[in-house]
Amino acid sequence: MNVAIIGCGYVGSAVSRYWSQTLGLTVTATTTTPQRVESLEKIANRVVVVNGNDAEGLKSVLQGQNTVLLSVGAKGRDPQIYQQAYQKTAQTLAAVLPQVPEVKHIIYTGSYGLYGDQNGATVDENSPVAPSSKNYQILHKTEEILLELASENLKVCILRLGGIYGPGREIVKIFSRMFGTTQPGNGRYPTAWIHLDDIVGAIEFVRQNQLGGIYNLVDNSNLMLRDLINSLCQKHDVSNVTWDVSQPNNRPYNVRVSNQKLQESGYQFIHPQTLV
Repeated sequence: MNVAIIGCGYVGSAVSRYWSQTLGLTVTATTTTPQRVESLEKIANRVVVVNGNDAEGLKSVLQGQNTVLLSVGAKGRDPQIYQQAYQKTAQTLAAVLPQVPEVKHIIYTGSYGLYGDQNGATVDENSPVAPSSKNYQILHKTEEILLELASENLKVCILRLGGIYGPGREIVKIFSRMFGTTQPGNGRYPTAWIHLDDIVGAIEFVRQNQLGGIYNLVDNSNLMLRDLINSLCQKHDVSNVTWDVSQPNNRPYNVRVSNQKLQESGYQFIHPQTLV
């Protein structure tokens, strides 16, 4: 089995390691950073430096591959950088895939942030999206481009990931700057998190079962932000956050995300509850 990973950052590297070292798949990994080639060669069979807008380069990577994982990331928040990393890469894939019919499955790691501010309501994969910024609009467009590629001969699966945490990205580190500070609002907003172990596990589950369509990839917790921070502060014995309801909350999404579809497909979470 030949698999390609376009974008080998935090998630892509973990999947590459699992696919190559645990399952023995033949992995081709891509990066846009030449300095990362040496480290990636330890977890992939082949490493290629290629940009998402390089049609010939991507075509070369895709040749002979059965499954393609698209796990790109933007190096910055500027919309032009986002468009280059996500939308342009998807457009290039769409342009070259007809020339590489051996590719039968595309898996893309997107974001639950597309749902935007739903006033705390529960959403599933059939709920309308409400991108709250230019960057989320770009992520939505990327999904649309990829989903249009689906056919009888090509499965396309979109995983809308929650906030990513795991080794080196523990939640306590993510929130460390907030401890002991005053934050706007009341903190009563649902959160959505997913551990790196479950991202790798779900991607492999999708590959094994040849799933197509959209799936939310978040754990079961849906902890309120306030409750999550309280738990972190108690466990790690640090100063808590003070909430100031007189200040407007500028949170770009306020939504409770259902993972029922993924669970009904048969996936069993490694970490069903957020680890604090």
